Amino acid sequence: MATLILVRHGRSTANTSGVLAGRTPGIALDERGAAQAAALPGRLADVPLAAAVSSPLQRCRETLRPLLDARPGLPLHVEDRINECDYGDWSGRKLAELNDEPLMEVVQAHASAAAFPGGESMRAMQNRAVEAVRDWNARIEAEHGEDATYLMCSHGDIVKAIVADALGLHLDLFQRIHVDPCSVTAIRYTRVRPFLLRLGDTGDFAGFAPREHADGSGTAEVGGGAGAP
Repeated sequence: MATLILVRHGRSTANTSGVLAGRTPGIALDERGAAQAAALPGRLADVPLAAAVSSPLQRCRETLRPLLDARPGLPLHVEDRINECDYGDWSGRKLAELNDEPLMEVVQAHASAAAFPGGESMRAMQNRAVEAVRDWNARIEAEHGEDATYLMCSHGDIVKAIVADALGLHLDLFQRIHVDPCSVTAIRYTRVRPFLLRLGDTGDFAGFAPREHADGSGTAEVGGGAGAP
C-alpha cells in the first residue's frame, strides 16, 4: 500500500500567542512558520509525491504553498476529515487559562473519554482522521501503485492520533507523542500492518534548548493543540 508523509502545519500566530486556535478562521503562519514552509520543498526534494492532501484551514494551505509552487503538476486535494479538532467553546482561548479546566486533565490522561463543550470528542476526531487515511491509501494505490507516496498536511492532534493508530496505541496514550510545527512524519502502510518510518522530523534540535521566560524560568519550546505539554 501507499506511504504517507504527514506534515504538521508551520508555526502559526496562535502557536506563538499561546491560543488554542481550533477552527477559528484567519489563523496564519507567523514569520518563522513561513520560513519553515519555504524550506519544505528542499527537505522533500528527493521524495516523489503522487498527491498532496490538506486540511481546509489557512495555516495548512499556507504551509503547502511553497511546495505546490515548486511542483506545479502536484495535485492538491482538500480533505475535511483531517481538519483540526473541533474544540468548540474552547476555541480561541488561552492555553494557560484552559490548564485550570478540569476537562484538561481528562484530555491529557484519558483522551478517549474527552469531549469538548460545543465541539467534538477526541475519539471522533481520531476516527474521522484514520478513516480519511484508509480511504486515501486505497485511492493512491489504485491510481499510482503500491509504491506510491503522498502527503497530508494537518494539525498536531490529528497527526498524533494517526500515529497512535499506526502503532496500535490506545488513544489514551497518544499524548505521549509530540510533533513540532512543520515536522515530517512518515508511515508506510502494508496489507498486514503499518510501519512508522519517521516521527516529527525537523532536522532541528533547537527546540531541546530551554528558553527563558519573564520569570527567569526555562522550559523546552513546545506547540500543539489541546494535548500540547
